[in-house]
Amino acid sequence: MIKTLKWLSVFTTIGMIFVLIGGALVTKTDSGDGCGDSWPLCKGELIPSQIDMELIIELSHRLVSGGVGIFLILLVILSWKHIGHIREVKFLSLLSIIFLVLQGLIGAAAVIWGQSDFVLAAHFGISLISFASVFLLMLLIFEIDRKFDADSLHIKKKHRIEIYALTGYTLLVVYTGALVRHVNANLVCGDWPFCTNSSPLDFGSYSFEQWVQMGHRLAAGILFIWTLSLFIRILRQYHHSKVMTWGWTTTFTLITLQVFFGAMIIFTILNLIVALMHALVITCFFGMLSYFILLSTRSAVKERRNIDIEEIINSNIK
Repeated sequence: MIKTLKWLSVFTTIGMIFVLIGGALVTKTDSGDGCGDSWPLCKGELIPSQIDMELIIELSHRLVSGGVGIFLILLVILSWKHIGHIREVKFLSLLSIIFLVLQGLIGAAAVIWGQSDFVLAAHFGISLISFASVFLLMLLIFEIDRKFDADSLHIKKKHRIEIYALTGYTLLVVYTGALVRHVNANLVCGDWPFCTNSSPLDFGSYSFEQWVQMGHRLAAGILFIWTLSLFIRILRQYHHSKVMTWGWTTTFTLITLQVFFGAMIIFTILNLIVALMHALVITCFFGMLSYFILLSTRSAVKERRNIDIEEIINSNIK
């Protein structure tokens, strides 16, 4: 059964990536109205009679999301039954289901009633949380902690707090990036890194869309610098730990690629492949941060347990 769980977790995790990229594809190709205002039917039909590219993209996204949802439910049930004794499994199972349902409800509401750009921008972040939950479930099933000897790892409290904060801030940056897409602000600034490199401080002439675009660039720049700073400190203080050195090297590589693809969106005038890579890389980056949150919570539990043991010993001595 564990072998079956492994395959199912890998398939579901990959499926969640396709759901995320599919959602980004729908947004970037303006295919959200491909099925009209019908949900779950497409233009009020089970099999649409008139087919165009927007309909194919939107309907494919719905089918993939529904199929992955079925596999996720199966994964949750089997994980709960066979490895539910692992501390994080039940929490991650519930989290993945709740956010997948929430993701679907927001998508359905946008189709039937329409939603403001500010509400729709939250859709990708919600999908990220659902993906991260499934990703962590997969890691638990494969017992990655044992492979990388993470049981002996202790992450200091100050670094745990910073990892939590960095992950939360990443969701904020993701939201601003999604808002850029939903208000059609992708190409309102023709230069990079400034909106207009010849007059970088001409803020008074900015339109609303340009403020959204440059706000996202500023937030993304802070995220890159913050990740670089934490990466350097992690290498210095946890050089003995492979999971920290290799994990944070991967994490920093991903955020570097994210900045690169963000710039290339401007230089290639919103090339679709580049834009989808931008979405894929931030998905992987958030997955890595989620894994370090998992390790941080385990360090916190062990730390509290050690403190309790010391207090018992001290009380017995007295």
